Amino acid sequence: MSALILHHYPTSPFAQKIRSVLGFKQLAWKSVIIPSVSPKPDLVALTGGYRKTPVLQVGADIYCDTALICEVLEHTQPDPVLYPPHLKGVARVFAQWADTTLFWASMAYNLQPKGAEMLFASLPLAAAQAFVADRKAMSEGMVRQRPQDATAAYRSYLRRIAHMVEEHDFLFGAEPCVADFAAYHPLWFTRRVVPLMDDIFNATPAVLEWMDRIEALGQGRMEKFTAADAITVAAGAEPLPLQGDVFQDEHGIPLGTTVHIAAESFGLEVTEGELIAATRTRYTLRRTDPRAGTVHVHFPRIGYVLKKATP
Repeated sequence: MSALILHHYPTSPFAQKIRSVLGFKQLAWKSVIIPSVSPKPDLVALTGGYRKTPVLQVGADIYCDTALICEVLEHTQPDPVLYPPHLKGVARVFAQWADTTLFWASMAYNLQPKGAEMLFASLPLAAAQAFVADRKAMSEGMVRQRPQDATAAYRSYLRRIAHMVEEHDFLFGAEPCVADFAAYHPLWFTRRVVPLMDDIFNATPAVLEWMDRIEALGQGRMEKFTAADAITVAAGAEPLPLQGDVFQDEHGIPLGTTVHIAAESFGLEVTEGELIAATRTRYTLRRTDPRAGTVHVHFPRIGYVLKKATP
């Protein structure tokens, strides 16, 4: 199997989710550091438009969204298990809640003036302004929580997580599952990226102890890699054969059609390509880039919108 190449940047919370999963599974991986804001020409050469962080590359296969990336890592290294059979449903549902509701409450809390000042303290003014403008563009049309509402919600969610980890080492038992990593990364941002905001944990010491257990899993075996080398890998590889999953047509769009895929919210950039798979869990597009060659770009169904491209 080709090497796992993670396109990410150090302070990305969703990238931390995947770095922690790589640690849990003790996987070797190559690290390509990407810009935190647009333009991201080397990443877009692989994805065709999608630019959220992180992206996992395996040869000429490009996997978007951490929900799908976790599934790929589970297939790559089934043990230890991310989706225990008796928790398969509840772990996925909890992870989806953590990646959305918990995440947005935490970020509205984290990026109040004191947290934002700390996040941008080491950046030139122009870079900080570019980051703010970039995230404003990515979140166009979203309803933002007021800081006071977000703080109250975040405190409540932390109490609920504390109740779970007071009973056992991880959210659903003695071992972590995908739910732990999804809940961990927004809290990691508070504690490690904007620690001036971490007094919100004072009332829930059990949450900090749980976070310490996640952190102790490490981040796997990382090797630095360049974006140019990653593109060379894609150009020199063939996408993996599709597994013959049943075509699930919910849109009346046949395979072979040129389509657009974009996130439902936040980061609405479109990826265009030929629809070559639409299974019960994912979409796959074939596209060709002058630098990266022919690649397959994969998206989860949940959270993404598929439309026929207009001429």
